[in-house]
Amino acid sequence: MKNVLLISILFMLTTTKLDANEIYAGEIRVATFNVSMEATNYANATKDKKSDVSGQTLVNALATGHQQIKNIAEIIQRVKPDIILLNEFDNANNSNVNDHAALLSFIKDYLNQSQNGQKSIDYKYFYQGPVNTGVNSNLDLDNNGEKGQLPSDGYGFGHFPGHYAMALLSKYPINTDKIRTFQHFKWKDMPNALRPFDPDTKQPWYNDKVWNELRLSSKSHWDIPVNVNGTELHILASHPTPPVFDGKEDRNGKRNHDEIRFWTNYITPKNASYIYDDQGNKGGLVGDKSFVILGDLNASNMEGSAIYSGIGDLLNHPNIQDVMPQSNGAQKHSANSKKNKFAQNHTAFWRMRADYVLPSKNGIEVKGSGVFWPTKQEDTYRLIKDRSASSDHRLVWLDLRIESTN
Repeated sequence: MKNVLLISILFMLTTTKLDANEIYAGEIRVATFNVSMEATNYANATKDKKSDVSGQTLVNALATGHQQIKNIAEIIQRVKPDIILLNEFDNANNSNVNDHAALLSFIKDYLNQSQNGQKSIDYKYFYQGPVNTGVNSNLDLDNNGEKGQLPSDGYGFGHFPGHYAMALLSKYPINTDKIRTFQHFKWKDMPNALRPFDPDTKQPWYNDKVWNELRLSSKSHWDIPVNVNGTELHILASHPTPPVFDGKEDRNGKRNHDEIRFWTNYITPKNASYIYDDQGNKGGLVGDKSFVILGDLNASNMEGSAIYSGIGDLLNHPNIQDVMPQSNGAQKHSANSKKNKFAQNHTAFWRMRADYVLPSKNGIEVKGSGVFWPTKQEDTYRLIKDRSASSDHRLVWLDLRIESTN
């Protein structure tokens, strides 16, 4: 892999517990954040926004000192994650030969710079691999009679290759030789795959030709080993498709279910033999490796339009710790509109838990958790007050003590 670059400036992490956002010595903070740093968020307000959406849009926005991006960087600087997955961060080149222009600009010009008096933060390592969004299938995936029309006929919904992509930032070294990616894994190759059917005609939504080519991941699934003080921690990163924007066939709901089920099988050796990665290696996570599943999974087992069993099986897996991070801001956000007994665990402005940090029971002790969701009474509410302030998702974090294998 050539997608990890070393940035020379060293960052010294304080280990004194000063407030709720500081980290004890011997712990690491792992986070996920759907930052909405994708082209349509920055496109000019024209009648046809598609004309302003390209792989260069985010790069151009970063060059302007964009306030929304500054707010996103300030949130990250305030929470201080050691490892963070960014969902919906465009990857303009979306190939193994990539200059990472947008990501390098975000690190250098935003995270490495103090935002509103916060201490700058640096990530010496990152991974930003290719994804399926905007990769033209040259098939008719939306059944409108036309083939190869983006964004709907991409292997993942997107206006260009790398739209709605993702990136992992880390203060700890990434073992590039052992990264596994599953961008090309075909949906049909999952046992008992939920192939969509039209309930009226009883016929498959995707004909056999399409079904035989369709990839499971709407973006990708990544297994990224990180060396945390000599111990290997596997970051399992993904961003399944939203289980909406379809019809009675529920093609997106079923894909979301199976994208999540992929991880449930991957961490269960007896159920993972069917899995193959982009290098042709088979099987799931081997042995008793410690891992953290990260990402905007676009699903809740309590609310929303997802098929509950997909996310439910993952959350209830015998080797998963789900501590259900919460915030007062989420509680009050829902209380302003209607009573919601799940509100304190919400991670998205649209009132649902969608974003997850799920560590293994094996080799990991959870020491703390949280969701960055200030209340209206706090000064930092300006960072999340509406969609234009930062994102419609909130940063979710866990403090973890990783058992040493030395």
